[in-house]
Amino acid sequence: MQKAEVVAPAGNIASLKAAIDSGADAVYLGFNDATNARNFEGLNFTQSELEDGIKYVRSKGKKFYLAINTFPQQENYPKWFAAVDNAVKLGADAIIIANLGILKYAREKYPQANLHLSTQASSSNYESINFYKKHFGIKRVVLPRVLTVSEIKELKSKTDAEIEVFALGGLCINIEGRCYLSSFVTGASTNTEGACSPSRFVRFINNPGGGLSITLNNVTLNKLSASESSPYPTCCKGRYIRPDGEFAYALEDPESLNILEIVPLLIEAGVCAFKIEGRQRTKSYVGAMTGVMREAVDSYYKSPQSYKVKPEWSAKTTATFEGTRHTLGSYLVK
Repeated sequence: MQKAEVVAPAGNIASLKAAIDSGADAVYLGFNDATNARNFEGLNFTQSELEDGIKYVRSKGKKFYLAINTFPQQENYPKWFAAVDNAVKLGADAIIIANLGILKYAREKYPQANLHLSTQASSSNYESINFYKKHFGIKRVVLPRVLTVSEIKELKSKTDAEIEVFALGGLCINIEGRCYLSSFVTGASTNTEGACSPSRFVRFINNPGGGLSITLNNVTLNKLSASESSPYPTCCKGRYIRPDGEFAYALEDPESLNILEIVPLLIEAGVCAFKIEGRQRTKSYVGAMTGVMREAVDSYYKSPQSYKVKPEWSAKTTATFEGTRHTLGSYLVK
């Protein structure tokens, strides 16, 4: 039996090294432009940085996947084609793509390329996955975080595409990053520009008497007391004013996805890879979560029947996640 992969995020060279050193089988990363869906200022890789990172990955015998998973427009699609060309030139072990046109270009120009379907494509049923496999030869699909384990098992029984799922980190409830909340507030499209709540629109304002106000393009997302930590400043995780004047979470509490207790269920359902969210997060987060996921996967394969979550894994996730509460998302019940 081939072991399920641990796929870790790399938003910069420090996180890439932390992921590899902590046991990742592969890292996923992107160019520092709008072709990838985590196009935050100061993150991702220039050409020279990427070449250095690839050398490190290869020196450890590991793999790297390149995300080209946003949606080009008529006036700029050649940039996405060039990104595919560059990914192939760099020897990416897989290219993660969402857009139909970019998939078509990649498959026709590079028949041997290993193509993964991005979660941004929101492909959540076997008919959709088999369509992408038939027409574009995708090898793997990264499932959106909306399916139960039983649904994944049923889906896998009707497709031979590999299945990758999110395991640890942020939980996007809004069609996997393709919602329009951030676009509505900022005017900058998440789907084409590659960043939800772009940092140029975010402001952290010290409140009189202590605490912070967080705004996005002058819209208040949250007010925090001096003792509260800040969730990721997105519209979906914002607290908004109620009729009584209090702030409350309207769409989603800042809790984090944690599937450690159901690792056996997911592997036995046919999952081949566990993806850790967080290309915008710190190297300490990447190293800690990769290490935990590595231990969990290895523990399962060492003795499937005696698998259990170790207290030290829970301690690390609680200390590192953006929210102190964990969730299984939709994996057991919707």
